[in-house]
Amino acid sequence: MVHNGLAGKVVVVTGAAGGIGKAAAHRLSAEGMSVVVVDLDEANANQVAAGLPGEAIGVGADVSSESDVDTYMARAVARFGRVDCHFLNAGIPGSTTPLPDVEASEWDAIMGVNLRGPFLGVRAAFRHYHERGTAGSIVVTASIASLSGSNDLLAYTTSKHGVVGLVRGAAVYGGPVGVRVNAVAPGIVPTPLFGEQGMAGMAHRAGTSPLRRPGRPEEIAGAVAYLLSDDASYVTGSVLSVDGGSHVQNTARNGGGAGLWDPAGIDAPLRARHGSARAAE
Repeated sequence: MVHNGLAGKVVVVTGAAGGIGKAAAHRLSAEGMSVVVVDLDEANANQVAAGLPGEAIGVGADVSSESDVDTYMARAVARFGRVDCHFLNAGIPGSTTPLPDVEASEWDAIMGVNLRGPFLGVRAAFRHYHERGTAGSIVVTASIASLSGSNDLLAYTTSKHGVVGLVRGAAVYGGPVGVRVNAVAPGIVPTPLFGEQGMAGMAHRAGTSPLRRPGRPEEIAGAVAYLLSDDASYVTGSVLSVDGGSHVQNTARNGGGAGLWDPAGIDAPLRARHGSARAAE
């Protein structure tokens, strides 16, 4: 699908060397956008940029560094003359350490990338828009962890809750000058960031979502393309859940449980009534 208003525009994508960011870079390039591929791993950023179908550059940057954010913006403007859209995606998961054992250093590192990073990116975007007197669109990667809590991933969950506050405040600020700010909230999307063991565990947990499977980076990229495009021209301050329906489940009732129950007994009669061939499995 081609979305309206993307072709010919320039987009910055952070955390773009792999996973969701890489998939988004490819999707937005295919939509006709010039892409600034930003990642801490400069070599991989350059490799991704070289493999895109359209114009692109790779930039190595730490999104939690003010000077590095200024650098990627300057590189983008030097190459393409402007930046129209921003997908602020860079993030790190942190450990599953129980709350009493979480080190302050881990907390600070996750807040630096996951919350300070998007703040610096949003601020840089608005400074650029104000300087040029133009509108634009910003999407920040939130998470299913932005919407509820768990007994682990405390720093990650807190940072992603903070992202929602940032998006909503920035949307209110930017609305009068036509700058839209939204968030995409992925559910369980296994990527190499989590390692092979982590990816296997994620796939198991995703088996209890309404769609009974994990998501793919390309599916998140499609949602990002929509939010950045003119097809979402009346959408701002929103958090779009792309999680296979996980956020609507009541885990205290039959049909929820994040991997703690066997869905076969529930799925079989439903699929039989629906006439699915899978009912016989």
